[in-house]
Amino acid sequence: MKIKKQVVILTILTLLLVVPSFVYFYITRGFNTFIKLEILGQEGHKISDFTFTNQNNIKISNEDFKDKIYIANFFFTSCPTICPVMTKNMAYVQRKLKVYPNIKFLSHSVDPLNDTPARLQAYINEMKLKNVYIDLSNWDFVTGNKNEIYDIAKSYFVNVAEDSLAPGGFLHSEYFVLIDKEGRVRSGIDKNNNVVGVYDGTNDSQMKDLINDVKVLMAEYKRPVKENEK
Repeated sequence: MKIKKQVVILTILTLLLVVPSFVYFYITRGFNTFIKLEILGQEGHKISDFTFTNQNNIKISNEDFKDKIYIANFFFTSCPTICPVMTKNMAYVQRKLKVYPNIKFLSHSVDPLNDTPARLQAYINEMKLKNVYIDLSNWDFVTGNKNEIYDIAKSYFVNVAEDSLAPGGFLHSEYFVLIDKEGRVRSGIDKNNNVVGVYDGTNDSQMKDLINDVKVLMAEYKRPVKENEK
């Protein structure tokens, strides 16, 4: 009995040591069928170069997002409808991904005339009073030239426009957009095998999908590219 017990213990220890090593080798060599996110747009499509001003009155540009995965959206601080919900949900996504490095968040104001850096900071403080914690270490709220903001929205495949009939005077998409390290728009696949495209920033279920897709995207960068994928 004593010998059998020793054999069982030795077998368990061997499995604990060998299996993780095998899995690591299996993954890092690229011998896997992991899901890859879709790349949206025509071949070569990337987010346009930009320079905007954040809540600290500091200029930020696409160079600050180089080699970073980031999530972008469009909002305005006086929005009476969906914007606070979107900010709350973005904060939720940020919190769930806080253990992962090199992930950033970018919120563009569609009302740059009124949304000065000071007003952006005031909005952030107002959201914190509503128990929406915003970590500004990797999240920028930006303002800038209206035409440039509206033009870059097209790069993200979202719509923004002034509209006197819309609540608050502006129309903007509720979508969150996932951007990879090369500046490309990425998307997961839903349960019906359809490309998600962008993620509804007011939908809790889609926030969970977004979090999962960010993890899938990070996994893409951790495994070597096979010869036939170059």
